[in-house]
Amino acid sequence: MSGDKPASVPRDEPASALPGRRWLLPSAVAAELDPDADRAAPSGRPRRTLRDWVVDFGCFLLAVAIGLLAANTVTDDPDIPHGLAVADQALGALACAAVWLRRRWPLGLAVAMIPVGLVSNTAGGAGLVALFTLAVHRPFRYVACVAGVQLALLPAFFWLRPDPDLPYLAALAVTALLTSAVVGWGMFVRSKRQLMLSLRDRARRAETEAALRAEQAQRLAREAIAREMHDVLAHRLTLLSVHAGALEFRPDAPREEVARAAGVIRESAHEALQDLREIIGVLRAGDSDDAGRPQPTLAALDGLVAESRSAGMKVVLDNRVADPAAVPASVGRTAYRIAQEGLTNARKHAPGAEVTVTVRGVAGEGLTVTVANPAPPGQVPKVPGSGQGLIGLTERATLAGGRLEHGAVGDGAAGDGGFRIRAWLPWGG
Repeated sequence: MSGDKPASVPRDEPASALPGRRWLLPSAVAAELDPDADRAAPSGRPRRTLRDWVVDFGCFLLAVAIGLLAANTVTDDPDIPHGLAVADQALGALACAAVWLRRRWPLGLAVAMIPVGLVSNTAGGAGLVALFTLAVHRPFRYVACVAGVQLALLPAFFWLRPDPDLPYLAALAVTALLTSAVVGWGMFVRSKRQLMLSLRDRARRAETEAALRAEQAQRLAREAIAREMHDVLAHRLTLLSVHAGALEFRPDAPREEVARAAGVIRESAHEALQDLREIIGVLRAGDSDDAGRPQPTLAALDGLVAESRSAGMKVVLDNRVADPAAVPASVGRTAYRIAQEGLTNARKHAPGAEVTVTVRGVAGEGLTVTVANPAPPGQVPKVPGSGQGLIGLTERATLAGGRLEHGAVGDGAAGDGGFRIRAWLPWGG
């Protein structure tokens, strides 16, 4: 069916999503719900459904039935010449045949029925069908214009061709009421189809929004995994760099120190590969909760400090949390990553300096993590870095509902004095 489309429907749903009763729907509705359905080759219009054929045949029979009743009236009226009666019936037959074109040209057919209906009684049924089709397939402004013209011409029609069975005013009122009823019925059908397509469009939009929300959640999860990868691998690779550098600059070191450094390098490389393998497995699974090993929490902070000390760092741990196991896992994991990144930065940018890690807090007041180091002894090394680790820590703390501050401390200028990272994380009671 042609006409303006009541509601825009996304075109990316497969045809299989349409119910199996497609042939019981109007062709316009079926075309909206299934844009990929077969279309007629010449015009590209949707093919008539089974329901369309039944309705069209019913409308044709209705127009013919009304035309036959009117033809009997015209034939039995002695005031109408025989030639005029034949012409009236011929026009009525053509009008009934034109009913089959109502889906393609609803407005044109309705307009053409105005002069035809004015001179032919037998075309009255076809005129009502055309008006109904116009009300179904076109906006109200077109229906109002055509129906208004027809109602305005009714007094002249019954003045020229009075009904033999009804008085003038009665015939005028009955015809006007019938015309209004046809228009109302057509508008009701149109509104029902618009509601159907609107609900379908709303359902599709809801599905699309749900898919977008799922995609966004997956993207955020992957970003979190990427931050986790940076924190873990930066720590491991920094250990490798420190011990490899020591072996490079001290080739005459005792065999025990060389063996210990080589062992740390091997262990760090193994741990880095293991962490990388687990993170890649999470990415393939698409679920950030599928990690193989348990994620570190605040209770694992002692092991992190011991690992850094074994790498030759001077680390002082001041843990004032009475029961680290009572800290929520997400908060403890964030605190662990902040301490890990702080130790990694201190190892790269302040080698030889003593690093102090302070953790304190109670339930209900929050958890505070501070990683600070003074200026390194000797010349400050120039280590390349983009600062993505500190940016990631800030984002991690913000996502946890806390805040993070970092910057140079001491008397020297930025980069010449010490450095401190301080974070506060919420810890509900």
